[in-house]
Amino acid sequence: MQFGVFSVGDVTPDPTTGRTPTEAERIKAMVAIALKTEEVGMDVFATGEHHNPPFVPSSPTTMLGYIAARTKRLLLSTATTLITTNDPVKIAEDYAMLQHLADGRVDLMLGRGNTGPVYPWFGKDIRDGISLAVENYALLRRLWREDVVDWEGKHRTPLQGFTATPRPLDGVPPFVWHASIRSPEIAEQAAFYGDGFFHNNIFWDAGHVRRMVNLYRRRYEHYGHGPADQAIVGLGGQVFMRKNSQDAVREFRPYFDNAPVYGHGPSLEDFSELTALTVGSPQQVIDKTLSFREFAGDYQRQLFLMDHAGLPLKTVLEQLDMLGEEVIPVLRKEFAARTPAHVPDAPTHESLKAARDKEEVSA
Repeated sequence: MQFGVFSVGDVTPDPTTGRTPTEAERIKAMVAIALKTEEVGMDVFATGEHHNPPFVPSSPTTMLGYIAARTKRLLLSTATTLITTNDPVKIAEDYAMLQHLADGRVDLMLGRGNTGPVYPWFGKDIRDGISLAVENYALLRRLWREDVVDWEGKHRTPLQGFTATPRPLDGVPPFVWHASIRSPEIAEQAAFYGDGFFHNNIFWDAGHVRRMVNLYRRRYEHYGHGPADQAIVGLGGQVFMRKNSQDAVREFRPYFDNAPVYGHGPSLEDFSELTALTVGSPQQVIDKTLSFREFAGDYQRQLFLMDHAGLPLKTVLEQLDMLGEEVIPVLRKEFAARTPAHVPDAPTHESLKAARDKEEVSA
């Protein structure tokens, strides 16, 4: 099981002080969070991609390249790479370049994003969202796997004799997770290719997540990639902890109530009951995270949102210390004990390269 942190990079006023960090402060805070993620023993840091206020991470590969230079083992990923509005040629080249700089410590999570106006900003039509996701990814796969590509589709100009550079490190493309919270077509796409499926369940109840994950698992098996319980699944989550659960609730409530995404809606208690949000003691975080297996089955990656809603960097770093010291070691042990031996780990560059080399030898 891989454990990590994802950030959407929102620039949000701290509701307890009224202070809003500058964009520079927020960008550097995300870097500090990534470095702390490695320091406390977690595996993955993922950044979102947004092109509108109040978010700052418009260039994930720039940020991840900088973090790669300052870390040694941290796996660098994205919480969303916009497969709909980015040119797949640029995605192919940017993430292959990042692969080389990071010595293979790279994968990415493809999604359509949650901001409708981004489509016309990049010359696209939101009504083509699913079609763009399907066509652009089909091209991206070819660009990574074929040295010379001739291609023609609906949404971009044709390619003739095109070679994306640099080529993927060791000839092995980055592993891809397809992210969706509500679109069965994306779960189908992930299953068709045998890629990973990530459900960011921070906004959804267990029944919805179960249906989406089970659809992906059934279709993964249907397409011949292996048994349904060997499909590669990732989940999101959000936590806020203090030693005493009442202190956690009292401290986090103003941030929850004013959060840019879910603020001014359900109460903290109702939202925690329905979704993956856990506000309480480290033991409560452990118990609730372990319960995700009840609706998602055995899965491979768990990412936590830690820095949303204006929480100050000092508080976020304290949370990461608690997560790394008191929660993750227990979760690693418990998940390892409960996961059957035939369920695979999340792919890495090394495991994908080894599998490719084994196929070449057997061929």
